[in-house]
Amino acid sequence: MDARLRERNIEEYWPVIGEEVDEIKKLAEPLKGMKVLHVNATAYGGGVAEILHNLVPLMRSVGLDARWRVLEAPDEFFNVTKKFHNTLQGADIEITEKEWDLYERVCQENTKLIQDEEILVIHDPQPAAVRKYLDLNDRKWLWRCHIDLSAPNMTVWKRFSRYLEGYDKLIFHLEEYFPEGWEEKSVAFPPSIDPLSEKNSDLDEDFIKTILERLEIDPKRPLITVVARFDPWKDLFSAIDVYRIVKEEIPDVQLAIVSAMATDDPEGWFFYEKVLRYAGVDEDIKFCTNLKGVGNKEVNAIQRATTVALHTAIREGFGLVISEALYKKVPVVARPVGGVKIQVKHGENGYLAWEKEKLAEYVIRLIKDENLRKNMGENGKRTVIENFIITVHLKNYLKTFLNLLG
Repeated sequence: MDARLRERNIEEYWPVIGEEVDEIKKLAEPLKGMKVLHVNATAYGGGVAEILHNLVPLMRSVGLDARWRVLEAPDEFFNVTKKFHNTLQGADIEITEKEWDLYERVCQENTKLIQDEEILVIHDPQPAAVRKYLDLNDRKWLWRCHIDLSAPNMTVWKRFSRYLEGYDKLIFHLEEYFPEGWEEKSVAFPPSIDPLSEKNSDLDEDFIKTILERLEIDPKRPLITVVARFDPWKDLFSAIDVYRIVKEEIPDVQLAIVSAMATDDPEGWFFYEKVLRYAGVDEDIKFCTNLKGVGNKEVNAIQRATTVALHTAIREGFGLVISEALYKKVPVVARPVGGVKIQVKHGENGYLAWEKEKLAEYVIRLIKDENLRKNMGENGKRTVIENFIITVHLKNYLKTFLNLLG
């Protein structure tokens, strides 16, 4: 299935990056007309789909013939690939022969997604085995991994890694995710947010006020916001615990848990119910999901009204929600996992800590000190513009393609 895409123009980014626009156009010149295909699991929900909605049109705007297609698969396939996701991040879960067979069968059926493209970028475990069933050695194959592979379940990794043998390059967010023995084939660069997307562009104050009113968030009271999928690795229970510790000292604090139920994550519904039960009847905990009509603009509004952003994940491939908050000048308090620790500079644009009590201490400090929040917010926006926006991401892809093509 082809994903629907809007148009984008690299020239629109002049106000953000200035003359760098011309550098990117020059870099892309040798790739004009090159057919590039991105394949992933879903067109909606989660960071990968969000990136592709903006990155693919931007690739087109600099002259590449970029396309994006999505796997066609039954629900039970996504139950299996969720197990891949968890085991490749270290979980001790068994994957049965029947499940491996289902995975391979669906990937084989999806080889029809590949047509006459010259560069193929396959995202994450879900479509990885497609390569195995295509004898297209004249193409350039890249596997883009968006999860933390630093300590995988080795039983699963040894078998799963066979699907990657035909790839020319593996792309990870961080060098620490390179699998042992695959270093020469691997390259690292971070994902990105789009400053011009609905989720990050400037909003009218009246619109923000209207959204807060609809979601019953009081703009006059401090707000802690967690943006995360309902996933065991995100540890939303700890986020609620941190909020409760903060509330003992700042009774009028509110907590917004913001999430989208992704179509490729059936496990999400189970954790959604668990987190709801854990939150109990506290009216100051607001669940802001697509089930309540919360889309990208609403997430943007909530983040802009946030006093402190909180992130309690125990494993994290990258965590683009960190860059989203920082770009909006909101300081972040988070656990130092995966890509989070290269976005949050401790003491500069936020704070890093493992213990819930320490996280709460930093949140309290920021809520109480407006000048500290303002300074950290300015630092945060600068960090994102220099490192984690879509134009940097585009440049990294262009350089990778050029290197592959010699």
